Order: sequence, then C-alpha cells, then structure tokens
Amino acid sequence: MAEDLHPITVIDRVVLRFAGDSGDGMQLTGDRFTEASAVFGNDLATFPNYPAEIRAPAGTIAGVSAFQVHISDHDILTPGDSPNVLVAMNPAALKANIRDMEQKSVIIVNSDAFDERALTKAGYKTNPIEDGSLKEFSVYEVPMTSLTLESCKDTGAKPRDAERSKNFFALGLVSWMYSRPEGDTIEWIYKKYKGKETVIKANIAAFKAGHAFGETTELFPTNFQVPPARLSSGTYTNITGNQATAYGIIAASYLSKRKVFLGSYPITPASDILHELAKLREHGVTTFQAEDEIAGVGAALGAAYGGALAVTTTSGPGMDLKAETIGLALSVELPLLIIDVQRGGPSTGLPTKTEQADLLMAMFGRHGEAPIPIVAASTSSHCFFAVIEAVRIAFEYKTPVILLTDGYLANGAEPWKLPTVDQLEPINAQFATDFNGENDGEKVFLPFKRDPDTLARDVALPGTPGLEHRIGGLEKANLSGNVSYDSENHGLMTDLRRRKIEGIKVKDAEVDGTGDNADVLVVGWGSTYGAIAAGVRRVRALGKNVAHLHLVNLNPFPSNLGDILKSYKTVLVPEMNSGQLSFLIRAKFLVDARSFNKIEGVPFKAAEIEQAILREIEVLEK
Repeated sequence: MAEDLHPITVIDRVVLRFAGDSGDGMQLTGDRFTEASAVFGNDLATFPNYPAEIRAPAGTIAGVSAFQVHISDHDILTPGDSPNVLVAMNPAALKANIRDMEQKSVIIVNSDAFDERALTKAGYKTNPIEDGSLKEFSVYEVPMTSLTLESCKDTGAKPRDAERSKNFFALGLVSWMYSRPEGDTIEWIYKKYKGKETVIKANIAAFKAGHAFGETTELFPTNFQVPPARLSSGTYTNITGNQATAYGIIAASYLSKRKVFLGSYPITPASDILHELAKLREHGVTTFQAEDEIAGVGAALGAAYGGALAVTTTSGPGMDLKAETIGLALSVELPLLIIDVQRGGPSTGLPTKTEQADLLMAMFGRHGEAPIPIVAASTSSHCFFAVIEAVRIAFEYKTPVILLTDGYLANGAEPWKLPTVDQLEPINAQFATDFNGENDGEKVFLPFKRDPDTLARDVALPGTPGLEHRIGGLEKANLSGNVSYDSENHGLMTDLRRRKIEGIKVKDAEVDGTGDNADVLVVGWGSTYGAIAAGVRRVRALGKNVAHLHLVNLNPFPSNLGDILKSYKTVLVPEMNSGQLSFLIRAKFLVDARSFNKIEGVPFKAAEIEQAILREIEVLEK
C-alpha cells in the first residue's frame, strides 16, 4: 500500500541540511544520516556548522546548529552550494537558514515548535508558515514533538526525556524520504547508548515513528532514491579531517619507526585529533593534555629531543602562544610537527567557523629569520597524506614543520579509499650514532655538521655514548654548536638554516586538466580545493578552457611553480582570507596574481568560483 501511495523517484544527488537548537542533536542526526549513506555506497561530502557558545539561549539565532550533507551517485567535491531540503526543528533554525534556500526547495518544519514564544525569540512578528512568506518553497508541516511523545509512551521515558528523541523522528522521516536502510541506524543506536535501555527504546521508537509517518501519510507525493556511486574498487571508510590527521600520525609513526608523542592543549577545532590519538595508545602513542598551549609545545619539543615523532596540535590563538618555542625548535633544528587547524580570527574570533588566514603567520610569525616548511591539506581525507609529507620533511631535514588544515576540513567528512601499505614510502628518521669529526687527532662529535645534500644537521639522541653536546636557544657556532656571539658566524648559521629550507625537495606542481589553450589558471591551497575543482568543472562544461593548480607545499614552493604561473595570461587565487597566497606569489614570482577572497567563516560555493572564473575569461575575451 505504501509503495502505491509513494512511488520512488530516482535522483542523482541531493543536498540536505538539518537545523535546530544546539541541544537538538542536529550534528548527531546529520552524522548518522551520513554514515547510513556511506554504507549504502553514495559519494558524499558534509559541512557541520555549529555555534561557538557551549549553550547559547535555546530558541535563539545564536544557538542554531546545522549539519549539511551532499549525497550522490557520482563523484562530488563539495557539500553543495545550497540545500534541496531543509529540516527546521524550530523558528530560529528556519530563520538562520532560509537565506541559503533556493526557490522550490523543500522545507520540513517541526510545526509543534512554532508557538508564539518561540517565534518571538527567533525575531518573527508573524508565523512564517502561515503568513505566506514561504510561498516560494514546498513546505511540509510535521508535528514532530507531539508524534515523538506519542511514540515513546510505552518506553518508560519521562516526557522531557522522550522529547529529546525528536531528532531521531526527523532522522527516521528523512531516512524514509531518501530510502536509507533502517537496520544500520537501529544497530548504531544499540551500540551508542549501550546500558541505557530507556534511551535506546525511546530513540528507536521515535526513529521508527518518523519512518512510519513518511510511509503512511499522504503529505509527501513521493520518496526518492539516490543510487550508489560508481567508485573505484577498494575498501572505503567515511572519515573526517581530524580523524585522517590522527591516522596519518599513526601511519607516519610506523613509516619512521618512531613512537608518537602528542603534547596538546584542547582548542576548537583541533581537539578531536587529541581525542582520536588518545584512543590509539596500543600503537605506541603517548598523549599529554597540557595545562596551556606553551606547555603543550614545550613537552612536544622535549619529546623531539628524545627522538620521538613529536606533534603538537592547535588553532590560530595557540599558534600565537607557541611561537617562541617553535622558534627554539628551529634554532636547535629538531623534527617537530605543528598542526594548525585554522579558524576565524583574530583573537578568539569565530572558534567554530573556518578560515585560511594563518598562512602568513606560518610563514613569518616568529621573531628573527626563522623559515619553516609549510604543508597544507586540501581535503578531509588528504589530511592523512599531508601529515606523512610533513613528517617526512621534519625527519629528513631535521626541522619543525607546520601543517595547515582548517575547521571545514577538520569536521567535514567524505568517503576515503584506504591506501595499501606499499603505497606509503618509508620515512628516513635516522639519528647520529658515531663520531663525525676530529679535533687534534681525536674523534669528536660535531652536532651541527651537516649532510651535504639536505643540510640537515647530525642530531644525536640523549644518552648516546660519547656524543654528548651542548644545545639551547642561543646562537650556535657552526659545527661545534657552542654558544657564539660572533657576527660572521650568525650570518653563516642564518644562511645555512635558510638554504636548508629552500633546498627541501618537494614534488613538482601539476596542473589539473591543463588544456593547452587555457589562458586562465586558478591557483588554490588548502580546503578551497573542492569548491575550486567543482567551479572549474562547471566552467569547462560551458565550453570554456580553464586550468587548475592546487598547492600542497607552500614553503618551499615547488621548483617549477614560477614557470607555470608565467605561462598563463591570468592567475586567479581564491582564498578564505584577504589574499595571503596572492601576496606570496606576487612577491616571489612577480606575477600579477588576482585575488578572489571570502572571509565569512564559511567555505566558498562552487557557483562563486565559477562566476569569478567566467569574469576573468570575459575580460580576456574583450
């Protein structure tokens, strides 16, 4: 009967957004729908968006939490420009998200929440589902709260506790609408709330009630199916950027044969790396939650001195505080990985929003001449490989390395095809074990004697017999490492440190879909990859020729980058900052890089990139 009432419509993609109070479980709901879609085999991309306040006033715009997920039967690159479906659990959720909705898109509202008090708190003077202001959309009113309470009557849950399950009612309804399998979610509820029988019963009852409501109501003319995507064969998992970063650290540990030490202070949006690594202690991981950012990096530097794969994780405000110790790591030339999960700034700024504004701080944010290699991850899954690249540089060149991710990558999820072991090359993490010089005919250890190819110094671990040496933040004499105030020596050591970083061997830059006749090259870095690649696809679909180059190594740049940049008439650089990569490109290569900037705490949309490219092409065609 239900199948006759609701014929299934097959579609190739859909973008959904769940929105409600920060206490309504929207992140959990969106994450669960994402996991079900991953199991089903869809390609997907997500964009969680939540308030910075731990508990903003309920029912207010400031307290709205949202989770957007894009699922498809083909390869996708972004979580979608705008939702096709918005599930709004209260008036504030509707008001905060309605501006992102296109005409004729679907809005499902929890009609029970649209009372006078809630409307007033959200800033509505009249009820939008009654005053005609939503006539451009397909609006479905569902009394989610009352239906949830009804479904939970026999579970033993108190009414207030039962009401908390309304997010599972919404999840059940949307799961029916898009033909998501029920069994996986029910099994997940059992595991998630093990030992809390009443909670399990209430959540399952609400989930089934939402699913049954969709099946039996005549409110919805159809339900939909997004077939599995045709992805290359292999084993896949759904992964966020912070998870991929943690797994990359573990992989780098095995590749370098060095145990991991993480010294970290919890900070949004980097904390999940600490949480994830704390679960993986069986892999030789030591996690230290420090009392502050300075202690975190100091402990990590101590671990680096002891020969560990030393890591510290943070975000922009923490980078400010860690700057002096990072300078010490550079001065003593020890391998140390600093992971900066960027967020909106300055100061406390926008803790739960995303930005790419720390590039110049990574490049120049220390006193003195203190060059440091910089690696940037481009997608959530690429965080895994970016970590390995950063650790390779750190060990092979005996230097601290900064890895840049951001809040969008950290919290966003996508399917990841697990690499095989033979795809990952070993990391050379050798340390000095013998004398390397002579003094008056006696063999001695010279801690600042350098490899002629890499200029990496000979690092000896504490306790290595006969290789005792002095180390510290004061300038060192070349070779011996003794304290030196000699001006010529300082110039030499400064030059050696600079040449070492400039000489780091990185992969050549590659242009994606070069198109020999393209006049416009779009250059990006970091999390703009998805939006840029999607925008480039759209422009090419219009018959226009455009090239795309995405940088992973930002210091040093690939050796062929200058030649590539100078071969195009226009170089367009989209960034979620005021033009920091553009500044570096202009300074180093004397190329008239054109900035396209967005500093709103949210990622670029593919349409924004498309229009920016088309404007540049139009200028050239005139």
